[in-house]
Amino acid sequence: MGMGTGFKDYYEILGVSKNATTEEIKKAYRRLARKYHPDLNPGDKEAERKFKEINEAHEVLSDPEKRRKYDQFGQYWQQAERGQGVGFGNFDFDFSAYTSFDDFINELLGRFAGGRGRRVYTYRTTGPGGFREYVEFGGGDPFSAFTETTPQQEAEASISLTFSEAFWGTQKRLQIGSETVTVRIPPGAKPGSRIRLKGKGRLNPFTGERGDLYLTIELQPHPFFKFDGDNLTCEIPITPVEAVLGATIDVPTPDGKVKMTIPAGVDSGQLLRLRGKGWRTPKGERTDLLVRVKIVTPKNLSSLEREYYEKLRQYQTFDPRQNIVNISL
Repeated sequence: MGMGTGFKDYYEILGVSKNATTEEIKKAYRRLARKYHPDLNPGDKEAERKFKEINEAHEVLSDPEKRRKYDQFGQYWQQAERGQGVGFGNFDFDFSAYTSFDDFINELLGRFAGGRGRRVYTYRTTGPGGFREYVEFGGGDPFSAFTETTPQQEAEASISLTFSEAFWGTQKRLQIGSETVTVRIPPGAKPGSRIRLKGKGRLNPFTGERGDLYLTIELQPHPFFKFDGDNLTCEIPITPVEAVLGATIDVPTPDGKVKMTIPAGVDSGQLLRLRGKGWRTPKGERTDLLVRVKIVTPKNLSSLEREYYEKLRQYQTFDPRQNIVNISL
């Protein structure tokens, strides 16, 4: 299409076709914005000019309504130069109202001439939630007034530990790109806790600096211990005799066995607490170990055991089902 003086072909500026999708426009913008960003081209006026055009092109073409108006205006720009009004779609522009194509763009983008307006370009970096603002006051030369909400490009990863490694602390060697890093895991690391590796995250394309890497702790399942909040929990099998008469038994803890008293008449599923025998805390203290008792019946009885169980059944007075005798619908 024929273009008059002052017309800016935003498609050409971004290097995309006039039928480009929004995603294609976004990818082209990101690539070019990185290439011509003033931080990476200090003192380069041509790079500043191109960066300004790239941002302007992106703002127009990434907005469906602005893009439609731009396409329509561009198509009839020659007629606009001759002072003709042209109607199309739901719009009826009097092109003679604009002395230049820039006037139209300024109106389209809500800018003002004469240095009064404020223009903010935003380029979103690869870091989570971070962006930098490129600020230009209308019509004047752009200047490097930057705001960065996430000055470092954070990255996240997970690291899997055994219960033993997490409880006692350990060192792990990780491969981060081409770099091998030794990570110290302090004693008492819990599932979901995070370790910060300073300067091991993503590279900031603007400053050349690397952000931080946060490692989230994951624990491999343990066959005996589990977490219950800050405490540990486990299940201990006991015999019917131990449940009835009470007993003193050995219970494993993270750092060795301890004696625990089973009170007489304990129920299956009841929780008993071993204070200070649970997980480590950052202050070097210990949480509790919650022991759930489970009454386990013997499957193979000796003749003597069977004889005594038969006598017990003959003389027992306890009826565990007395409270449900009269239950019905």
